[in-house]
Amino acid sequence: MSPFEFLAAGGVVAILLVLGHILTTREATGSALLAAALSGAFAGFTAITIAKEGVLLVWANHTTNLWGVQVWWDLLFATGTALFFVVPRARAAGMNVLPWMVFVGLTASIGLLAMVARLFWLEKRASA
Repeated sequence: MSPFEFLAAGGVVAILLVLGHILTTREATGSALLAAALSGAFAGFTAITIAKEGVLLVWANHTTNLWGVQVWWDLLFATGTALFFVVPRARAAGMNVLPWMVFVGLTASIGLLAMVARLFWLEKRASA
């Protein structure tokens, strides 16, 4: 296996662990710590990627062929769907959603995970 295949397989393992956590926990609010850790780890990986390959390559990856466009659309749909569910809760928790939506728009999952971490933290604080 190539290093890229190992990284891809590691992503599958990581998401399976996260899904296992989601399926086995019965808390009304998710883990702010887990969401923040995932955001930070992915931001770190993204920083390494940008340092090695540059930021403009992301556009080339999503416009070179139909699979690239499909993955781009999937990212947009997944992020939009997540925001559809997260934003009402964020507003109810007192978050100013506009800066968070800009952050998510610029960073996708990094910003979304950070936003969810903040939301979970606010919700747990309010229920305490």
